[in-house]
Amino acid sequence: MTSKIVIGLDGTETGERAIAFAKDLAERIGTCELLIVYVIEWSPFTFQTPEENALRHKRREEEVELATSRVVAPAVDALKAAGFNAQGIVRHGDVAETLNTITVENEASQIVVGRSSADGFKKRIFGSSTQNLVMHADVPVTVVN
Repeated sequence: MTSKIVIGLDGTETGERAIAFAKDLAERIGTCELLIVYVIEWSPFTFQTPEENALRHKRREEEVELATSRVVAPAVDALKAAGFNAQGIVRHGDVAETLNTITVENEASQIVVGRSSADGFKKRIFGSSTQNLVMHADVPVTVVN
């Protein structure tokens, strides 16, 4: 059976460290698939006109395309070039919830993310995505500095 590890990227350098850690872990496991995941924070709680909703849908598609081409595809290509089995996923949603959902859907055994968090007021009120993921994930979460 192939093990799967989800790697949550956010486009920062901590994502590169998360990839490096997951690569090392995958080499130790042996048969392992790496799932590169980028979640675009998206709130469903916006009330708009039908015209605004159509524009919002177009923006969502553009954001997925940009995240795929700028972050996910290069990471997947580099992993494949290094001999790893890898695929990429980009979705909109709450970061922690969506990473966990993707992990469960793909029957992955672990999530690896880089440490990055919200600053100031937002963090005090809502917490960071990393904190929420660690507290609520259905599988072990490794947070890489």
